[in-house]
Amino acid sequence: MSVLAEEPATGVLPPPIVVGCKDAELDTLLEKEWLLTNKIGAYASGTVVGCNTRRYHGLLVAATAPPVGRVVALSTVMEQIIAGDTTYDPATNEFPETFSPRGAVHLLEFRNDVAPTFVFRIGKMELVKEILLAEAANAAALRYTLHGGSAKLRLRPFAALRDYHVLRKADEPHQMTFETVDAGVTVQDRLRSDHVLHVISREAQFVAEPQWWRRLLYRADAARGQDGLEDLYTPGFFDYDLAEGIPCQITASLNDPLPVGFQTTMTRRRERLGRLIGSIGSQADESTRRLAGASDAFVVLRSIPNAAPSASILAGFHWFADWGRDAFIALPGLMLATKRFDEARQVFRTFANHIANGMVPSRFDNYTAAAHYNSIDTSLWFIVAAERYMAATADAAFWRETLMPAAKTILNAYNAGTLFDIRADADGLLAGGSAKTQLTWMDVKLGEKPVTSRHGKAVEVNALWYCAHRIMACRCKGLDDGAADIYAQRAEIIAPAFMRTFWNDELDCLYDCVTDGAASATLRPNQIFAVSLPYSPLSADQQAAVVRTVVEKLLTPRGPRTLAPDDAEYCRHYGGPPESRDRAYHQGTVWPWLIGALVEAVLKTDGPTPPAVKQAGRWLAWLDEHLAEAGLGFVSEIFDGDPPHAPRGCIAQAWSVGELLRAKLLLADAQKSSQRV
Repeated sequence: MSVLAEEPATGVLPPPIVVGCKDAELDTLLEKEWLLTNKIGAYASGTVVGCNTRRYHGLLVAATAPPVGRVVALSTVMEQIIAGDTTYDPATNEFPETFSPRGAVHLLEFRNDVAPTFVFRIGKMELVKEILLAEAANAAALRYTLHGGSAKLRLRPFAALRDYHVLRKADEPHQMTFETVDAGVTVQDRLRSDHVLHVISREAQFVAEPQWWRRLLYRADAARGQDGLEDLYTPGFFDYDLAEGIPCQITASLNDPLPVGFQTTMTRRRERLGRLIGSIGSQADESTRRLAGASDAFVVLRSIPNAAPSASILAGFHWFADWGRDAFIALPGLMLATKRFDEARQVFRTFANHIANGMVPSRFDNYTAAAHYNSIDTSLWFIVAAERYMAATADAAFWRETLMPAAKTILNAYNAGTLFDIRADADGLLAGGSAKTQLTWMDVKLGEKPVTSRHGKAVEVNALWYCAHRIMACRCKGLDDGAADIYAQRAEIIAPAFMRTFWNDELDCLYDCVTDGAASATLRPNQIFAVSLPYSPLSADQQAAVVRTVVEKLLTPRGPRTLAPDDAEYCRHYGGPPESRDRAYHQGTVWPWLIGALVEAVLKTDGPTPPAVKQAGRWLAWLDEHLAEAGLGFVSEIFDGDPPHAPRGCIAQAWSVGELLRAKLLLADAQKSSQRV
């Protein structure tokens, strides 16, 4: 059973999330995952019992072209404790229809701390295993400490040395080899890659004993309709003589033999997270502080050809890279709330420098770093994030030098017409796409057909369109009054056109999309942005009606559904093979990032009144409970539409964390205002 530890935190750091394992069901424990990241996009991750359940799990998943080019270098390390005539196996691995070894029976607890920590009961002794990553390098360290006696520790490292999307098979062409070196071993597949895994320990003796372990099962992959079987290679093992209370360490790194000072690295990480969490204020509650700490996982350095590395935002773990839409929706919570203003400027520059045809990149390629463009709203979210940056910093110089020129480029290109038939229509509203494109955030496509067809005029796109013009009309005053007047005039045209086009008198809410003059009354949460954004084209009564509809028809304890459950296309659960998952992705699946807009909307329409504050607080408390449910300390990408709303998708999603953190800080401000009144 998972609990949030009750002991007081050290400083501003929240206490570790503690998972008691002694009497828990193994299947339940295998659904709880930990994630450790560093500044370059490398990570370590697994389950709380140490059994990998995904191809993306590993103790060192290196970023060879930061923050991408990810390679599962060190998949796992299997331990044995030899105490007298008794051998204990703390490791746990799953194979088809069996587990071997079953080390979970020795596991007392897992602590999701600054260094993820496993505590095993070994006879009358206790073994503590801790994991850390180097802060900005492709290196990981494991530290073991024995309490209550002495014993021999045997560690067997398993190398995957593969792209993190694929699986290693012993029967496929390879040339997996190893060489013993001073204090350790190197492993390489000379046929398939130049990457070299270095596994080093100066406290142990390495014994060569190469083996293949076949058909390890990754149950999460199998449940997603993917190949879930992998073969892993081990070159041998390290033997240690463990003395009472004296730690030993094994270090793994990719391509370069890199040392990791465990205690120094942990101290620096603790101090850095402390500064980050402290930036939100000493009065923040525990879950808010936990979210502030989680925000650090998504901020990375992106390597840029012929330029210095620059900050970017990864959309989610384990498999997403930096996506523009996700970045600018998440940025206010991840960066502005935590006062990472310099890195926020770097993110804006990273994307602004790649604007083409008025379009901010939808994403950067995982392998070539090339920018891709296939989104109608990413560029508009850039402008909204720029406004939130200005509200937080009043940074007039950065507005003049970077943000205003980029925003002008976007709006001018969109008004004139750009890629994907994106253009201002005769009525002033923004239209774009075709029956074969998926340009909004509901962007799944099967073959040539979008699952959620929303081409034409989408409601949230035009709410953003109106808001962007109002932002520019305000921010350009005194700097470019001619441009400010043009943007203001366009906004005056867009607002009444928006109300005429999207208001649904029958349902007292907004249509979701208008295509070739036909309005879709499909009930979705996208309309909430016409209320929550800094500027709304709706009347106060209309805004209140939209909030009421979304709350009554779509809200769940994990956030709003993407489709009303009484719709014929509603999908109750998200799972199974890719096509099944794609069909459910935006057809009823719950997306927790939408809670940020909903909280902002209700506080805007009702004001910071005690009832509004209480209602929003209840919604956010539902998600607080989730922080110990799946990706420990993080917020998942999505949840099933139907109860019990099981977490799905990525275990840690940038805009889920960012928007929940932003909403909690908005609520805290509203509570203060309510108390003053």
